[in-house]
Amino acid sequence: MQETLPKRYVGYVRVSTDEQARSGLSLQAQRERLAAWATAFGHMLVEVVADEGESAKTLDRPGMRRVLQMIDDQAVDGVVVAKLDRLTRSTRDLLDTIDRCERRRVAMASVSESLDTSTACGRLLVTVLGAMAQMEREQTAERTAAALATKRRQGRRFCRHAPYGYRFDDSDRMVEVEAEQRTLDEVAAILGEASRPSLRTISRLLAERDMLNRDGRPFKAASVAGLVAAVERRKAAAA
Repeated sequence: MQETLPKRYVGYVRVSTDEQARSGLSLQAQRERLAAWATAFGHMLVEVVADEGESAKTLDRPGMRRVLQMIDDQAVDGVVVAKLDRLTRSTRDLLDTIDRCERRRVAMASVSESLDTSTACGRLLVTVLGAMAQMEREQTAERTAAALATKRRQGRRFCRHAPYGYRFDDSDRMVEVEAEQRTLDEVAAILGEASRPSLRTISRLLAERDMLNRDGRPFKAASVAGLVAAVERRKAAAA
């Protein structure tokens, strides 16, 4: 039976304040946990990289850059931390780092969370973390959309450029643009015809009636789709 060689791991430790760095107690405690973990699982701890007095807001830290370079160079078989928040407090950064490790066939392990991406359970935990991150992004998007919808209902600025038919005044209030409103009226009239015309047909009809876009050019079919949507929104709001 072939003997399994110990895997080479680089340890990473971090403290966020200069006071913690000067005392050395937290760093030493992390190092001891990493050493105990390596001994328990029969791995080789080839180096322990430290970031002293560094925040976990981003991955742009001297020690972290060194660890990432070791991952890219496949200089080790895995990375181990005492706790995931030593690595980063951002779920997105964590998942990006784990993905980076997976692409280089480098394992990621955490002592406190019992995470080890070289095992099936570890990969399951990563999947759960990814689902949580996706939920967080979707919730943020929902909150942003709700806030913008509220601003729109109140006639306040909700985007960089006002939708066609309107402009933002000096008070960031949305006011109608008469010429653009006439264009929307014309589109509504065309749509009200018995045979619903195509976007290209509407574009041609608007050009024949000298109705141009904000740049003074004829509306392309893709732009007409936006006009149709604006007409539909106006109709729904009036209902």
